[in-house]
Amino acid sequence: MSQQALKGHLDMLVLAVLADGPKHGYAVIDALRDRSDEAFDLPEGTVYPALHRLERAGLLRSEWSEVQGRRRRTYHLTDAGTTGLATRAAEWQRFVASVGDVIGRSGPWPASA
Repeated sequence: MSQQALKGHLDMLVLAVLADGPKHGYAVIDALRDRSDEAFDLPEGTVYPALHRLERAGLLRSEWSEVQGRRRRTYHLTDAGTTGLATRAAEWQRFVASVGDVIGRSGPWPASA
């Protein structure tokens, strides 16, 4: 899937992955790839800025830990992040339904007249 197709939706996807529980950055990348059947195989340079942006917005918090002698940052949803995810998911569902209405849900696209 193209990076352009993800524009505007990455934050919601990251929040959704973290709704399952805290994860470090690479685990977020792996979860996005696994849960999308590899459609979202995103580079660190795409995911880490989103994590930092969401943390600055108060939707995530992070903490440092040490695992097997290596420091890593683990991200957690905040209450505002949970609310933000619910809002974004509802908006996404409305968008998908509206696009379905426009292109026709009952058959292959483009719908024949």
